[in-house]
Amino acid sequence: MLRSLRHRNFQLFFTGQLISLVGTWMQNVAQAWLVYRMTGSAVLLGAIGFANQIPVFLIAPIGGAVADRYNRKYVVIATQTASMLLAFILAWLTLAGVVQVWHVGILAAALGVVNAFDIPARQAFIVEMVGREDLPNAIALNSSMFNGARIVGPAVAGILVAAIGEGWCFLANAISYIAVIVGLFLMRVPRSLQKPVGSAIERIREGFQFVGRTAPIRSILLLLGAVSLLGMPYSVLMPIFADRILHGGASGLGVLMGAAGVGACAGALTLAARTGIKGLGTWVMLSCGGFGLSLMLFSMSRIFWLSVVCLVPVGYSMMVQMASSNTLIQTFSPDYIRGRVMAVYSMMFMGMAPMGSLLAGSLAHRFGAAEVVFASGVACIIAAAAFGRGLPKLRIAARQLIISQQMVGGDPVQEMTPTGAESD
Repeated sequence: MLRSLRHRNFQLFFTGQLISLVGTWMQNVAQAWLVYRMTGSAVLLGAIGFANQIPVFLIAPIGGAVADRYNRKYVVIATQTASMLLAFILAWLTLAGVVQVWHVGILAAALGVVNAFDIPARQAFIVEMVGREDLPNAIALNSSMFNGARIVGPAVAGILVAAIGEGWCFLANAISYIAVIVGLFLMRVPRSLQKPVGSAIERIREGFQFVGRTAPIRSILLLLGAVSLLGMPYSVLMPIFADRILHGGASGLGVLMGAAGVGACAGALTLAARTGIKGLGTWVMLSCGGFGLSLMLFSMSRIFWLSVVCLVPVGYSMMVQMASSNTLIQTFSPDYIRGRVMAVYSMMFMGMAPMGSLLAGSLAHRFGAAEVVFASGVACIIAAAAFGRGLPKLRIAARQLIISQQMVGGDPVQEMTPTGAESD
């Protein structure tokens, strides 16, 4: 389960990210509560989520081209440093007592721009730390680290927000970035990427073309985009559940977010114990359906601790789908184009969420948060059924894709038979 940690570079990455991500989750919860405390508005909660994530959808293709053009280690150092500075600014505004909602919106949008470059580079950088053999395990451990922090961060944030206010959570997050930046500087990573040819626009178009003609990647990303648009925005409405529906306040919000984190961490560890990718397509389908069903159950609960229990399978199934999708996409992607493929992954995973956040906030204002989350669950089940219907053909195309990658360098899809290349 921990085999990726035998690599020194991944040890440094894992340790630094674990510390940093605790701070990130603290800021996420504190920021949501700050906006809710100042406005009490579901629409503004959705708007802040939109401002934070829409830059990923718009700018990630450029970020992917940068990740394939420059040393990924230094790209990640630059993005982590920029994130640290933004967190310091938000902490200063909040602790000085001058923060306004528009401040939060601008800083959230700026962080989204940084993430548009950070996510493709960081995801593509994993294979350089551990190699292809340990890549699935490293992705699963990276996800478990992300969600281990998701357990601790919201719980600590809930306590700190209730006791001393949101500003100290923002400051703790800013300081936590130092750990990951130091770890990155200590890494020794050989530069192995070839200089891509063509203009930046041509390289971006090449990434979209590769995804578009590779049926397994295309189908996985479409499902991921549907879930990110229709299911993931449930978290934006969590302050409303914590306060108005379940009457748990800021500390209750931390517990609810932490419960989803417990489930997600368990899901990531389940994947870390696996070897190989056989059967992951079925896991993607079943976990998507389980995510939808769990959301429906959560939306119907009016008892705080029952809601906490319902969020555990929400987090578990969500993480199994996301990490399995990540593993399959990276397995199917050749190294020279990995950053651009992960940019499209970022667009589907995080880039679709802002539109979902805005939609969920607007619908919750009109129909109620519980009703919106219930409908989101139904939509995820429908999407899972549609993906499952095409899964047999996708298995054939995926098998041919893997064989071609083992046999030739370059673009494996060009070596596939027409049936394999175009199977839906």
